[in-house]
This record gives sequence, C-alpha cells and structure tokens, in this order.
Amino acid sequence: MLCAMATKKGDISSWAVGGGLMLGLGVGFFFLTTNVFAFVGCILAGIGLGLVIAPMLSCKK
Repeated sequence: MLCAMATKKGDISSWAVGGGLMLGLGVGFFFLTTNVFAFVGCILAGIGLGLVIAPMLSCKK
C-alpha cells in the first residue's frame, strides 16, 4: 500500500536518517583503529538503514 508523502507535525520519519547516521558512527568508531574503510562503510550502512526505515515510519498511522 502506497501512502502520500505529506509532512505532518508529529512525523518523526525524517529523524530516521540522522539516527542511522549516528548509529553508523558509533559502530564505526570501533573499527576506526583497524580499518578506515570499515568506518566509512558503517557510516554508509547507517545512512542506508535510515533511508529504508524512513518510509516505513511515515506510512504508520
């Protein structure tokens, strides 16, 4: 089921990308001492996770 992408006052789906980024940073700091590419990969995975979760949160009622 598709939902309209309307902005509502209580909609927190836009926070999902920022939260995913923070999660990726937190996990990536553990890998920073061993491999820089793993750090960057964790950041990208966190952004991707946030982009996947954001539409799910905006469709919830």
